[in-house]
Amino acid sequence: MSAQGSIKMTVMQGEAKASGDERVIMSTVLGSCISTCLYDPIAQVGGMNHFLLPKPLDEAAEAKFDRSYGLFLMELLINDMLKQGAQKHRLKARVYGGANINANLGPIGSENAAFARKFLRDEGIEIVHEDLEGNRARRVEFRPADGRVRARHVANEASPPLTAPRDKPGGSDKAPVGSVELF
Repeated sequence: MSAQGSIKMTVMQGEAKASGDERVIMSTVLGSCISTCLYDPIAQVGGMNHFLLPKPLDEAAEAKFDRSYGLFLMELLINDMLKQGAQKHRLKARVYGGANINANLGPIGSENAAFARKFLRDEGIEIVHEDLEGNRARRVEFRPADGRVRARHVANEASPPLTAPRDKPGGSDKAPVGSVELF
């Protein structure tokens, strides 16, 4: 996805960024967190957020609207895109993350995924692609101006080392480590 003259932007937990610059490539790495990639195909404006939890567990803290929560970051992302010429009724969503990586933490990833789906449905934003839940982290790269995404699963500790012998050229007969959406 990288191109000569590209501008790389890392979207960290608690951030939302929007752009209409065709040179911009946004990226993030997700475990149980969610990243929503929104884009308006007509205005050629898009953006990405990265949230840890849907909303504060403590109702008193909810009034503070901490930037690390999905409720705040979804609204922030949409508003930033609208300021750059996007129109809400044209927004398309691609949603990633929500892995349940640590069994001791419960289904946090699934709860995050359920929140993202519900929020987008309630706002009338079409989800055109999702890669949610499971038990593997993901690396996501997004071109906000045209909505193209490359997402792949990140190998976990159970994966064989890169130096493991292979019986067949180019890899083993197992399923690929991750999936990639081509554009």
